Amino acid sequence: MATDIELLIRSRVDPSAFDAIYERHARYVHSYLARRLGSGQTEDLVSEVFVRALEARRRAIPHVSGSALPWLYGIARNVLREHFARKPQAHATERADGFEWSTIDARLDASSLAPEIRRAIAGLSGSERDVLLLVSWEQLTISEAAEALGITAGAARTRLHRARTRAAAALAKSHTYEPQEPR
Repeated sequence: MATDIELLIRSRVDPSAFDAIYERHARYVHSYLARRLGSGQTEDLVSEVFVRALEARRRAIPHVSGSALPWLYGIARNVLREHFARKPQAHATERADGFEWSTIDARLDASSLAPEIRRAIAGLSGSERDVLLLVSWEQLTISEAAEALGITAGAARTRLHRARTRAAAALAKSHTYEPQEPR
């Protein structure tokens, strides 16, 4: 089975090789977008992400992990940003940060903590929230999240630490959260 790097290189001369990249990663890109947008327009945006990726395949520099997913998340992030900029009235019930909070609430296992966790996440800056969700939800490494966000790994590490610290402090204030020692 070819790696993402091999497929990207092959797709530069044979665009049909990009089909395997789509097959491997479309469901992850779909989930990434759905958690931030809701399911109504997700399919259209997934298509837009992969059209842009196909157009940019000659310039793609795969992550050192060998995965094309961080690169695709970076494209998805830009597509989302443009989507919200084009249709601000369509998202009047959503926060300006581009999250449909009901999808975040649904993702949480501990429904009794949902309001507190929601407030803790809402209290983060957009850059802190982005790296926290890429690492926590999308299961990217810090290095992969950094690539998706277009920042250095050091900056991603700092933002992630800051996000975790601020979220834990916000949850501790709610008196329903007991921080646990790391394992």
